[in-house]
Amino acid sequence: MSTTDAVVATITFTETDLDPYVTHVPTRRWLTGPGLPGAADLLTFEALRGDGLRTVGDSTGDVEGRLAAELRDQLVIGGLLTPGGMEGESILLDGATGEVSTTYFFHDRPDLMESRPLAPSLRLLVRFATATDELAGLRGQFASYASRRGAQAATEASQQLLAVFEEGMREAGAGDEMPLFWRIAAVIRPLALVAGRSTRSGLAADLPARLLEDEFGAGAVVRFEDVDFPAALVHEPTRRFLREVGLPEDGVWFGVDTDVPLPTLAQYCADERESVFRTADLPTRDRLPEGAHRLIRLGHLLEDTSLVIDGTTGAVFAWSEAETVLRPLNTDVSTLAFTLWLIHREKSLDAEHDLTDAYEQLAATMARTLAAVDPLAVDPTPRTPDDDGWRYWPEMFEDEAGGGLCA
Repeated sequence: MSTTDAVVATITFTETDLDPYVTHVPTRRWLTGPGLPGAADLLTFEALRGDGLRTVGDSTGDVEGRLAAELRDQLVIGGLLTPGGMEGESILLDGATGEVSTTYFFHDRPDLMESRPLAPSLRLLVRFATATDELAGLRGQFASYASRRGAQAATEASQQLLAVFEEGMREAGAGDEMPLFWRIAAVIRPLALVAGRSTRSGLAADLPARLLEDEFGAGAVVRFEDVDFPAALVHEPTRRFLREVGLPEDGVWFGVDTDVPLPTLAQYCADERESVFRTADLPTRDRLPEGAHRLIRLGHLLEDTSLVIDGTTGAVFAWSEAETVLRPLNTDVSTLAFTLWLIHREKSLDAEHDLTDAYEQLAATMARTLAAVDPLAVDPTPRTPDDDGWRYWPEMFEDEAGGGLCA
């Protein structure tokens, strides 16, 4: 195996390297010619530098023959990357046909391993990944969207990316059999374009005027009045957003409190201390986060968790009542609203495209799409004294057993 000197070296092979693993002539030409990218947003082939070509059978060490026959001679060439840059599903190459698929390795139970189509060829895999990376970076064929935002831009970018994938599948003679990984990318990743960079609101994102009403229905969006705000809520862009735009009253993994004026966290806990903070050895006030008097409780999340806003800065946090830990949730109410819209929109798209048939891939794509608008929402970097890096939205996306992303 060899590499070319570049900013990120391309991975290529010699003809000898490919024997006896790869017999498919177009695949041999690709691996000895253009090769595989050393780094990408979605994929990694870095393991090839150290391990070279190896079969699934060799990688599992399945001496008992429990691995399915159709997987045994597949070649392990890389992996799908998680939003955090870790390797998730492994990428497999069929050396006889050139087809590319993915699998999860279960070294203790290789009989449970299955593969899922990813691309008809390495050439198309690289083309599809490059197009998706260009959309994420708003460059190349998607450079024009760097100055465009809104629902129309998101729709057009989705159609453009989908056209790249459909054209490639037709070239390969695969018809409409598009791997779900790319369909998820085409319908979910462009949704980040709905949120514009802040130029008017004073918040992190500018949202289309009727985004929430159009998605949830006008009667399901709650707007607040000044009388609902405690004196601690002095951040004017947040007050204006809650008055003029509002939030969905009842979203997935989230609900707004509408029965009483918004309390500070200190007030809420004082009212609820008997049921929420009953403890023998710690006074209630010692279990509250620093600055609880300026944290306004806007609503609730799952698992006994309050959604609170810093009345001074507008930052949005999740307060775990059981763990007594304050963690970042969203940059502000604008990106909170985008998150709730994104989840609701995904459920509609799942009903149309069965996206949750590839649940892990969908969850990762949702996290990437949210990160494009609100990096803080998925960034595990500790930001409060007791913050352990756990982040609410990515964890909820990944909870397949809970089924929150399912239509």
